[in-house]
Amino acid sequence: MQIITRQEVADNLNYPSLIQALKQGFAQPAGTPTRQVFELDNSHNNHDAFAVLPAWNADVIGVKAFTYFPDNNQYDKASLYSKIMLFSRQFGEPLALVDGTEVTLWRTSAVSALAAEYLAPKHAEHLVFFGSGNLASYMINAHLSVRNYSKVSIIARNPEKGHLLLDLLSSQHPGMEFSLYQEATASVIASADVISCATGSHTPLFNGEWLSDGTHIDCIGNHHKDCREIDTTTVTKSRVFVDSRANVLNEAGELLLPISEGKFSPDKVVAELSEMTKNNLGRSNENEITLFKSVGTALSDLIGAKLVYDLVQK
Repeated sequence: MQIITRQEVADNLNYPSLIQALKQGFAQPAGTPTRQVFELDNSHNNHDAFAVLPAWNADVIGVKAFTYFPDNNQYDKASLYSKIMLFSRQFGEPLALVDGTEVTLWRTSAVSALAAEYLAPKHAEHLVFFGSGNLASYMINAHLSVRNYSKVSIIARNPEKGHLLLDLLSSQHPGMEFSLYQEATASVIASADVISCATGSHTPLFNGEWLSDGTHIDCIGNHHKDCREIDTTTVTKSRVFVDSRANVLNEAGELLLPISEGKFSPDKVVAELSEMTKNNLGRSNENEITLFKSVGTALSDLIGAKLVYDLVQK
């Protein structure tokens, strides 16, 4: 059995290959049982968790296991640790233990970019991105790989992290116009073609009334039923797509809170990612507002880990 390190994952993956693998993988039959997330402490102010995400397709069987300890930064530790175990689908023999932390960063951002291939305006020029955490550079680079943006506005509440992110991206994309804000303004939101949110915010990041026709919104930061990165107005103004109905409608306050308010219903979800890829479902016109909510799927972990495994063999 092969052990594939975090550095090997980073050295081998690229967005064009990963997005194409996800597009093909989500369009094919796969087994994706409900993932299991276990709260390790039932107290109100503790969110330590352990999760197990199984999946399989015609090639491989996989299971991702991860721990989430949000207070680990106090002890100079990462908040998330993850491993993905791959087995042969034909014989069931173990193939590899892959670093799941790096795969998760890549697959999360690539799934959002894949959705943007279907939903973002074809001639999108201005990307607005909320966040400055570990996912931020991955998310922005993934989105830059599927549309020819000329301008990226970063909205980061932490100015130090925001400037570090700005410097990194400016060095990676010297011809791109980058700007940095600490909070959203009506003018920035109104001028956005695509808005991507990857924050730990428990409350909406902007006013949905500020949105212009034709905007695509992407939300991946929140996994809690009582929290949300966008408001009810944004949801009700949008055609809504998700990575997984089962996971999003079980976990994501972005949709669950409008449902509880009587402003949205599960049958208004247009499609999940597998339906989008199988049936080429996406934006129907340039004026509609679209929303993609993602909380992550075991299938995307499986596809990402298998791609890394294949690339390392070459």
